[in-house]
Amino acid sequence: MQSTSPAPGGANVFLTLAPITLAVFIAFLTIGIQLPVLPLHLHDTLGMGPGVVGLVVGAQFAAALLSRAWAGNFADMRGAKRAVITGALTASASGLIYLASLAFVDAPVSSVWVLVAGRVLLALGESLIVTGTMGWGIGLVGPQNGGKVMAWLGIAMYAAYALGAPVGVAFNSVAGFNGIAIATIVTPLLAAIIVLGVRATPPSATRRTPFYKVLGAVWAPGVGLALSSVGFGVITAFIALLFAAKSWGNSALAFSAFGAAFIGARLLFGHLPDKLGGARVALVCVVIEAIGQLLIWGADTAPLAYMGAALTGFGYSLAFPGFGVEAMRRAPPQTRALAMGAYVAFLDISLGITSPLAGMLAANCGISAVYLAGAASVSLSFVVALMLLGRQSQGVRHA
Repeated sequence: MQSTSPAPGGANVFLTLAPITLAVFIAFLTIGIQLPVLPLHLHDTLGMGPGVVGLVVGAQFAAALLSRAWAGNFADMRGAKRAVITGALTASASGLIYLASLAFVDAPVSSVWVLVAGRVLLALGESLIVTGTMGWGIGLVGPQNGGKVMAWLGIAMYAAYALGAPVGVAFNSVAGFNGIAIATIVTPLLAAIIVLGVRATPPSATRRTPFYKVLGAVWAPGVGLALSSVGFGVITAFIALLFAAKSWGNSALAFSAFGAAFIGARLLFGHLPDKLGGARVALVCVVIEAIGQLLIWGADTAPLAYMGAALTGFGYSLAFPGFGVEAMRRAPPQTRALAMGAYVAFLDISLGITSPLAGMLAANCGISAVYLAGAASVSLSFVVALMLLGRQSQGVRHA
C-alpha cells in the first residue's frame, strides 16, 4: 500500500520531518553519551586492552547488521511508526542491562559480557529507529526528497553525537557509569513520547521481501558507504584512547568538532545530492574526509586532531546521503524501509569490522596507526564513487 497524500515541497519538507528529526536526535543522545565514556570504562575500570574495547564497541554494529533485514521488513509490513516506538523501548531496556553490568565490576570478564548483551539490545533498538524513521520520512515527503530525509536525520544523529559526548563526560564525572546507564534508560523514552502524535504512514508492503533481493540492488553504493564509514568508526572507537595516550586531556571536543562540521555541511549543502547527483557529491566529500584522517594520524597537538576530526565529519556528512541517493534510486519503491536498512547494513559491516581490526592494529602499531588505515579505506570509496558516476554516464549515452 502507498500513501495517497501529496508530498510536501520546499520548507514544508523541514516542517513535516521536524518531529521525527527531533525524536532521532533525542534517541541518539543515548549513543552519544556513551562514545567517550564506554572505552574509558572498559579500559580504566575493567582493565581491558584496546582489542577488547574494539570488540565491545563493535558488538553493537555487528548486532545492528544482523537485525537490519528484520527491522526493515517490520517497518515495511507493520508500519514505520510502530517500528520507531518499539525501537525506543528496546533501546531503553539496554540501560537496565548496563546497570546490571555494574554488579560484576569485581569480575571484569563477566561485566564485559553483560555489557555486550546491553550493546546488542541497544543495537536492536537503533536498527528499528533508523530503518523506521528513514522509511517514515520518505513516506511523508516522497522519494524525490529522499536525500533531504537522509540529510536531516543524519543531522539529528550526529548532533546527538556532538552534544552527547560532553554530556556523557559530565554524567560520568558526577555519577560514574551508573549515570550513563540511567540516562540510557530515560532518553529513548522521551523520543517515543515525541512521535506519538505524528501521522503514521501506511505499511508499504503486504508480505516479507527477501533481504538479498534488496541487497543486490544497493550493494555498489553500499560498498562506498562502508569504506567511507571507516573514518567515522575509528573516531568513535579510538579518539578517546588517542587523547589519553598523548595526554591531550578531554576528548569530548574531538567528538564535538566532528559533529559540528557534520551538521554544518548538512545545513549548507544537504540539498546537493538530490540536485547534483549522489555520486558527484560523494566523489568530492570522501577526499575531504581522507585528508581529515591523515591530519589526525600526523597530529602532534590536540588542535590538529580537532581539525582532523572536523574535516572527517565534514566529508563524511555528505558521503552518506550521496551514496544513499544512489542506493534509493536502485531499490523497489515498495521496500523503502528495507532498502534503507540494507544500505545502512553496509555501515554496520564497516563499523563492526573496523573496531576489532583497528583494535588489533592499535595494539601492535600504536593508536595513531588506525587513522592512517582510515585514510586508506576512505580513499578507496573515491574509486566506488567514480564507478557509480561512470555507470550513470553510460546510462545517459545508451538512453
